[in-house]
Amino acid sequence: MPQTLTEKILTRASGRPISPGDIVEVNVDLAAFHDLTGYHVIEVMEKMGKVRIWDLDKFVLAFDHLAPPPTERAAEIQVGLRKLAKSLNVKYFHDVGDGILHQLLLEKYALPGQVVMAADSHTTTAGAVGAFAQGLGASDIAAIVITGKTWLMIPEPFKIRLMGRLNPGVYGKDVALHILREFKAEGLSGKSVEFYVDDPSAFPMDYRATVSNMGTEMGADAAMFIPDQETINYIRNTRNLDVKPVTPDLGAKYMDEYDIELSRLEPLVAAPHSVDNVKSISEVEGLDVDYVFIGSCTNGRLSDIEAAAKILKRGKAKARCIAIPASRDVFERALELGYIDILVKAGCVVTYGTCGPCIGGHFGLVGPGEVAVSTSNRNFIGRMGSKEGKVYLANAAVAAATALEGKLADPRKYPS
Repeated sequence: MPQTLTEKILTRASGRPISPGDIVEVNVDLAAFHDLTGYHVIEVMEKMGKVRIWDLDKFVLAFDHLAPPPTERAAEIQVGLRKLAKSLNVKYFHDVGDGILHQLLLEKYALPGQVVMAADSHTTTAGAVGAFAQGLGASDIAAIVITGKTWLMIPEPFKIRLMGRLNPGVYGKDVALHILREFKAEGLSGKSVEFYVDDPSAFPMDYRATVSNMGTEMGADAAMFIPDQETINYIRNTRNLDVKPVTPDLGAKYMDEYDIELSRLEPLVAAPHSVDNVKSISEVEGLDVDYVFIGSCTNGRLSDIEAAAKILKRGKAKARCIAIPASRDVFERALELGYIDILVKAGCVVTYGTCGPCIGGHFGLVGPGEVAVSTSNRNFIGRMGSKEGKVYLANAAVAAATALEGKLADPRKYPS
């Protein structure tokens, strides 16, 4: 019987025939946690009396959420995790400055057809390369790190087809926000979304990563792009590795399908205080903005930094602006291309990959009564700082145009 990508991956991982709704045990190909969740994972492992890693080639640890540590407690946790990594001979350990875990998994580790599990909800990002990727809680990840196995309920496969090309000023973030507008937050719960791109070159990996990242906001169990030539090229270019894509069979059956004509989309913004409170840029344009954040595991990739630089090269930012490339590799490439210089000269504060502002942890929080535009993934009350602040989510070009003008702005008025 023809299988979807979801069914192919989970059939292999479980070693048995599967159907939606089945509860199965699966072998995990890649597991990870970061500084903020790692502490809790280790606590669980210690209570179980089994602090060990089942396979050092399949485990990644990264410091990203409170990195560099803004409090004594955060520093204490990182000291403990460093000691643990050394004692367990962890091979893939990324200390402060290397980047955000999800970006690192995408750049260096995740592969098509894998089962990827990590202690963070935005693990779905790895779905951009065609991996079945989920975020799980500390107890589940502790069990995975010890045994290499987990259980899950087989989700229903749901196909979204991306057709045509995006217009200038419109990016992957707008596709994610469009889906949230149509299906609402958690609207795809219990589904494994498989994205099929008609023209692979029209939707590059950076855009795919943004959409997969926000799959968790949609409620999806996984948000996978069906591997194609773009996938092959990305992995070859980032890792000098040739891969054979895992793809659905011809005639595979989905519980439902939805088509998106990319050329019909415009820049979108998620207004406070929900990711599905989506409006067109024209509905909110002109609103005074105090603070702009360009970065996060959602939109801290090279194309985002490039889009911001092409707009901010026109002058000084009128709203305070913090820009954080999602990894050291992205930072160094942006530095080579002159984008970092442009952002700094425009008045932005720029640093290495950290989640700080996105989670309201450090390095730039929203103050009482302030309005912020962020390229991150969540805007609920208090997410980025004060409960009295308001956060609008947008693509990097909207954020940069907003920083330049000090008001929510349409980036299409600034052609490259």
